[in-house]
Amino acid sequence: MRSRPATSGRGDAAEPGEDVVASGRGVDERARATRGSTVRGSATSGRADDDIATQPLVLRGSEVARTDSPGPSAGPALERPLSGPLPLVRGPVGGRGRPVDRVVSTGMADRLAEKAAMRRHRLRNRVLGWAGGVLVLATAVWVALFSPLLGTDPAKVEISGEGTVIDIAQVQQVVGGVSGVPLPRVDTIGLRDAILDLNGVRDVRILRVWPDGLSVTLESREPVAAVPHEGAFALLDRDGVQVATVDAVPEGLPAIGVTLDEKGARSLRAARIVLNALPPELRAEVAEVTAPTQDAVTMTLRDGAVVEWGNEEDAALKVRVLQALRGLPENQGARLFDVSAPTMPITR
Repeated sequence: MRSRPATSGRGDAAEPGEDVVASGRGVDERARATRGSTVRGSATSGRADDDIATQPLVLRGSEVARTDSPGPSAGPALERPLSGPLPLVRGPVGGRGRPVDRVVSTGMADRLAEKAAMRRHRLRNRVLGWAGGVLVLATAVWVALFSPLLGTDPAKVEISGEGTVIDIAQVQQVVGGVSGVPLPRVDTIGLRDAILDLNGVRDVRILRVWPDGLSVTLESREPVAAVPHEGAFALLDRDGVQVATVDAVPEGLPAIGVTLDEKGARSLRAARIVLNALPPELRAEVAEVTAPTQDAVTMTLRDGAVVEWGNEEDAALKVRVLQALRGLPENQGARLFDVSAPTMPITR
């Protein structure tokens, strides 16, 4: 058979079986430069031009060859390179007579599918994690604030410090108002205010005892003196607050001979200051306090001795002087201790 000579130029570019498709202008020019020898070797193999056009091309460096061309001029078949540009396969003709190229890749689709699956997996795990966290938080809130598991049990409420004037039944009744309320929801401030309104309560401290108890510690307004009032005796604490009314002066409590009205307010205040200044052991010896004026406070002790105290000034020094005088052996029978001028005391 007569071979058709191959020439380079625009006339060769018109042959559809000899087109080489490559990406980029530099690759296309190198492909055109080497096209002549490659196509001539393939043409001598006896195949038709249409079969040649459908054979895949492999671009390696500056050489372009058909992988299944058996002709001697084409040399041995070139396998797909392990790296570098992917082989281009000529596809059907598109618009304007241009061939449509597609990239042949054996692993790209698998890698893309794997990445998409990993993204879906991460998104699913993230959504499940957030949903689990919200569920756990909602459960914890329900258990803490609404569940009966932490409901306050009145049997587990401990009350202490009621003293001698606080009615413990009244305190229990107030605390019973929070029975069954989950412990985190117990309004300890409101509960404290309600207990402070009770008679004889000076202060109160409320602590939660988990999981369902309360600790209520009271500070009682203990009376320090009894003041005659309307045929009875009003019991006053150290702040002058009336905590109770009794028919007779309780044992061990001093009586203050001052009227419980505005007229005797100053004298009563001076007498209370004197009693508050005394140590417990000395205050227990006082039977009565009189104060015609706020500057003339007098105490009568249980053994019959009289203490001229004077006004409320220098109370700490007067206490030390009185204790020292009563401790002297020569003063054991004394009936008067005048410490109104503590630097010059008088004993008779």
